[in-house]
Amino acid sequence: MQLKEIIEKLNLKVVSGNNHLAVTVSAGYVSDILSDVMAKAKKGSLWITTQTHENVIAIVFFRGLAGVILPDGMPPDEIALQKAQEKDIPVLLTDLSAFDVAGRLYQLGIRGSK
Repeated sequence: MQLKEIIEKLNLKVVSGNNHLAVTVSAGYVSDILSDVMAKAKKGSLWITTQTHENVIAIVFFRGLAGVILPDGMPPDEIALQKAQEKDIPVLLTDLSAFDVAGRLYQLGIRGSK
C-alpha cells in the first residue's frame, strides 16, 4: 500500500516529505528505543514513535524507512522538523495513540517486519 493511501485512510497530517508519499509501505514498526529501530526496522517500514527529536529523522533516512508517524498530537521539535524538511522525509502527525495507529495499520493489511 502506498503511503499516500495510508495518510488518507488514517487522516494523518503531513508536515514534511510531500514528494515521497507515493512510496510503498512494506511493513510497520513501533518502538521508542532508537537502537531497536536501527537493528530491526526493515527498509520501507512505517515507524510509529513518540520520540520527536532529530535522531528520529536520521534513523528514517539511514534505514530507508517509508516515514514516521508521531502519535498523540506530538509535533516534532524544531530541529527535527528542519532536518526532515531538508531531507524531504515523510513526517506524519495524528491525535490517535500509538496503539490505535498500529491497530489501524494492521486493519489496512500492514504487518510487522520480519
